[in-house]
Amino acid sequence: MNTVTLNNGVKMPILGFGTYQITDDECEKAVISAIQAGYRLIDTAQAYGNETAVGKAIKNCGVPRADLFITTKVWFHNYETGDCRKSVLESMEKLGVAYLDMVLLHWPFGNTYAAWRDLETLYEAGKIRAIGISNFTPDRMIDFIKFNKVTPAINQIETHLFSQRAEEHKWLEKYGVAHQAYAPLGQGMANEMFQTQAVQEAAVSYTHLRAHETGRNLVCRLLLEKKKNKKTKKKKTERK
Repeated sequence: MNTVTLNNGVKMPILGFGTYQITDDECEKAVISAIQAGYRLIDTAQAYGNETAVGKAIKNCGVPRADLFITTKVWFHNYETGDCRKSVLESMEKLGVAYLDMVLLHWPFGNTYAAWRDLETLYEAGKIRAIGISNFTPDRMIDFIKFNKVTPAINQIETHLFSQRAEEHKWLEKYGVAHQAYAPLGQGMANEMFQTQAVQEAAVSYTHLRAHETGRNLVCRLLLEKKKNKKTKKKKTERK
């Protein structure tokens, strides 16, 4: 798995498996299948309600913990001083891990500065290898960088063919913050995306060179070649 080096030197897989809307009943199996298929970055969140299931998958997948990159996200209800730290420790317990590779503030709402200081403390204590943000606009991100000690390692934002976030990407690069895409196939727009003329023409062209290329693969390749590391989600065992 290719990696990207974050602004603190930590190497993060360029491709990840997201668990949004995957319920406990199927989450453990889905994550184990993803790991068996080669994924090493697993993304969950407090708000997803499946950290315990992800933890079972980490335990039962057969891959050493050190070879995995585990991300979770703090819900904004837990942003007050002390609440954030407590919620992260609870997430670690649910996940069954002694440390987390990445913890993000899920949304730029509420007392983000208090929450970030809690994350900085856990980061400095070695409980978290990298800390970042999600869904922050450039102005909020820059303000955050100017008035905090630790610069976010990533900003996870919705990014796909119909929303390529070129302006945001420019500011992320300027401040050394990695651009991580979520919903790379769109939210409920995948079929429409694959049927666009440009994607269809590219798919036809590429099949002469790579028989496995499809609209889905081409859309994902676009983000990877633009250096926007991404996380995907699939519930079925077979690879797309």
